[in-house]
Amino acid sequence: MLIRRTLLWLSNRRALRRWVETSPVARRVTSRFIAGLQLQDALEVCRRLNVQGVLVTLDHLGEHVVSAEQVHASRQAYLEALGQIYELGLNSTVSVKLSQFGLDVSESLCYENVEAVVREAARVGTSVEIDMESLAYVDRTLALVRRLHARYGHVRGVIQAYLRRSREDLQLLCEAGVPVRLCKGAYSEPPSAAFTSRRQIRQNFLRLAEILLARGVYPGFATHDQWLIMEILRRARERGLAPDSYEFQMLYGIRRELGRRLVADGYRVRLYVPYGDAWYPYFMRRLGEHPSNLLLLLVNLVRG
Repeated sequence: MLIRRTLLWLSNRRALRRWVETSPVARRVTSRFIAGLQLQDALEVCRRLNVQGVLVTLDHLGEHVVSAEQVHASRQAYLEALGQIYELGLNSTVSVKLSQFGLDVSESLCYENVEAVVREAARVGTSVEIDMESLAYVDRTLALVRRLHARYGHVRGVIQAYLRRSREDLQLLCEAGVPVRLCKGAYSEPPSAAFTSRRQIRQNFLRLAEILLARGVYPGFATHDQWLIMEILRRARERGLAPDSYEFQMLYGIRRELGRRLVADGYRVRLYVPYGDAWYPYFMRRLGEHPSNLLLLLVNLVRG
């Protein structure tokens, strides 16, 4: 847990971020987890994954913007991505963070710009996955998700299994008919608000997965934990659920072989494909979630 806490702390160091994001060595190292700096790089990755039978969600990296101009740039990046998804016929959704759309600046500004992306996603026949961020954003994020779903559909919310409040939040989304992605969670929160042990988080993930299997609308189970995946598959079979009534979600570059096996066995797998130059916080959280990835980092640095 010390390694994880340290990596999450480093993910918020702005000076370190500026240095790392301009380092040619760092860009080479992160290529396993980041599809590229430009949209065209990511689209080629998405096309290749679709050919392999893998669904994707495209994420233009960025968060915590502080001006209306930055919000507009985020909106335009996603509108361009949706246009390309449509033109290329890709089986892809997009994922957005509300702090990237100005939630720290103005809730109305954030809603207006995310609404434009959701409206375009509906027009081209796909949907928007609205990522969950740290605890300070949960209530506002859930409110926006419910509001957009009621008006347009074409959105999926996210519930984080490490938060103690998540059972109640999940029930609210299920009652509203909102599709949900269930993940473990990747932020550092106090023990009063979050489970801290791997065993507790696993147990809560399964409790929430049971709710989704019983009442969810095309749920997505976002985990690389093979034991959890096998347990969810067992419980889905016991309920007689069709393999196309839910999906597993994984991060680009992590547990590749496991994802391939699930696809080969006839299950739906969606990879989260991030791109862009604002990759540092995302990358550090991935290391925090999976400290074993530090070995991959060190190997690439040695090869340098």
